[in-house]
Amino acid sequence: MKLIVVSICKDEAATIGRVLDGVPEKIKGITQINKCVIDDGSSDNTAEIATAHGAEVISDGESKGLAFRFRQALGIALERNVDVMVNIDGDMQFEPGDISKLVAPIEQGRADFVAADRFSDKVTGNYRRPAEMPLAKYLGNRLGAKVVSALSQHEFHDVTSGFRAYGREAMFALNTAGEHTYTQESFQVLAMKRMRITSVPVVVSYHKDRKSRVVKSILQYTAVSAMNILRSYRDFAPLRFFGWLGTIPFVLSVVALVIFFAHYIVRHEFSPYKFLGFAGVYLLTMAIVFWALGLVADMLSRVLSNQEKILEDVKRMKYSDKDK
Repeated sequence: MKLIVVSICKDEAATIGRVLDGVPEKIKGITQINKCVIDDGSSDNTAEIATAHGAEVISDGESKGLAFRFRQALGIALERNVDVMVNIDGDMQFEPGDISKLVAPIEQGRADFVAADRFSDKVTGNYRRPAEMPLAKYLGNRLGAKVVSALSQHEFHDVTSGFRAYGREAMFALNTAGEHTYTQESFQVLAMKRMRITSVPVVVSYHKDRKSRVVKSILQYTAVSAMNILRSYRDFAPLRFFGWLGTIPFVLSVVALVIFFAHYIVRHEFSPYKFLGFAGVYLLTMAIVFWALGLVADMLSRVLSNQEKILEDVKRMKYSDKDK
């Protein structure tokens, strides 16, 4: 089996050398290990250091964002007919030696996708917050994990880690469209496509002076996480999403109309609750519109499912393994 270890970097000159040197030279079941650094417009000498430490460097001199670079990494892995792609951050938050732990379930045929789990204790399995991890980020990750778990009907503890291993089937199945980050979206796509997913508890190190490329502020991270969660429900459970949106105004409309008509039956007049009648009709109309949108979105989700299958087949033909 062939493995490619990819690190998407921007201004990681201080740590990328250690990351690359820490990549295991031998992994059970792996016959070839390649190291690749995708430079996202670094202003320091990240590319030069990566080359000196044995990595192939892909660079176009521009910063195009994490999500774009991840799609680029998938294309590189498929083009080169590798069996496993591992993505690891270039800032030494994760131990490169743990790469073998993530590769093992795929090499053994037990999983298509393996995610590093930052929150489960390696000994007890209990859920805990890593040292120095901001509380808001921790809570946002927990909420995101619960949403993905509910949608996929599986239990996951960490759906946003940047340390993951993808088997070839997962790479064919994975199509992302996000503009900022790929972590949660790719997890959601693979979970909803019923890929075999497993997690491996790992040690993660957070540094107080470390500035995240994705999280510019806690407020921004919270807003982005909330939007991702809403999009998850909308895309993968449209009937449920629009059903709940419609239920809220429907309940309010029932309350308003019951009061309005009860008053009319007792007093034989609409005043002073005339406004409740208008509000009730408005809210009922809103509920019906949401439910109608849910039906349309559900039909579109079936079309999207077929398009995803077609895209997978196209990728299989494009990236044929005839040269392996």
